[in-house]
Amino acid sequence: MKPLALLLLPLLLFACRSESSTVSFTVSGDAAEYAAYETLVAAFEAAHPEIDVTLTHIPSAGDYSAKLVTDFAAGTPPDVSLLNYRRVPAFAAAGQMEPLGPYLDKSELIAREDFYPITIDAFTWQGDILCIPQNVSSLVVYYNRDLFAAAGVAEPADDWTWDDFVTTAVTLTRDSDGDGTIDQYGAGIEPSLYRLAPFVWQNGGRLVDDPANPTQLGLTRLPSLQALEWFVALQTVHHVVPDRTAEAAIDSETRFIQGTTAMFFDSRRGTPTFREAADFDWDIAPLPRGQEAAGILHSDAYCLSAAAKDKDAAWSLIEFANSPEGQTIIAGTGRTVPSLRAVAESDAFLDPAARPSRSQVFLDSVDHLQIVPLISTWEDIESTASEEIERAFYGDITAEEAAILARDRTEEYFALGARP
Repeated sequence: MKPLALLLLPLLLFACRSESSTVSFTVSGDAAEYAAYETLVAAFEAAHPEIDVTLTHIPSAGDYSAKLVTDFAAGTPPDVSLLNYRRVPAFAAAGQMEPLGPYLDKSELIAREDFYPITIDAFTWQGDILCIPQNVSSLVVYYNRDLFAAAGVAEPADDWTWDDFVTTAVTLTRDSDGDGTIDQYGAGIEPSLYRLAPFVWQNGGRLVDDPANPTQLGLTRLPSLQALEWFVALQTVHHVVPDRTAEAAIDSETRFIQGTTAMFFDSRRGTPTFREAADFDWDIAPLPRGQEAAGILHSDAYCLSAAAKDKDAAWSLIEFANSPEGQTIIAGTGRTVPSLRAVAESDAFLDPAARPSRSQVFLDSVDHLQIVPLISTWEDIESTASEEIERAFYGDITAEEAAILARDRTEEYFALGARP
């Protein structure tokens, strides 16, 4: 007769298998990013064989955002998702996020002091940390070193100014064959509130009337309006960026990749694409400075749905993804500026053999980063204001008219928005 323990073993193994958990995890991004998340999930499952992760990939950022809104509204969201800090308040106000501060406080893998403080602040709602930040990117200037060299133009200095930028962009904007059509633009930038914001702050202006309790946009105030006028003049006066027709024909990011735009404003998001597609030497520079140094935070975080069935298992995935091992895996794509200081300051990010060679620029800018207001209607505010900024950028209305219209059209969203 077999010992009782041997007889019970199959039952015990079945019980263990039946207690395993499944965590759904949805991400966006290109093929390289998806491959990195597959590696991340494989490493996590090796460390946690009792947890199965169902990874869903939605390549398009727009499709990803739309699906999350739909799934959360339907009560069927993924257990874990990546969200930009500007989007989190809308989900938080609806009670759709599980606060992660208590989990983080108990973690033996990571601690809040391991992260750059601004990333924690960006995901704090009503006094608690909602999501765990993955990255701490900023807006920078990508530039084509070959075009700079061919024109005999000095590469951007770390302390270059608005005037330096305009002079450089004018020099690098060219009608090579003299047919009256610009063949090479000095710069490319999206005409949006998010791109404008750091220049408002650099000029001593405010994006909103009261950052702690915003009730309206502050673009009509003189320092902010002056920054908007400078921003708009890049197209309407200096013509160093494409007009509406040219941008519609070939967008500025594509022009940069093709080598027909010398400088392009983007976050770390652009790095994997430029590494793969740009057939020229390129690097990055900090934003040109106004009266003071200022940048804008670009940060995403792993968030836990309040509807998740096994929150402990989902937290285990988030915790691992934000451990040094997890962040190192994702940093390998070039897409992120790790939010963990230890990883950001290591060769996993500051790889001297990989472009951009000046990745330290991202870390040097951290102390000057600011965040947009945390309000549940911010996406509506931002998109509406950007419509007016775009109209001014392409010469349909003046900068002052755009500032007034943006303020007036968004007042209702400020009134309706929930705040932390």
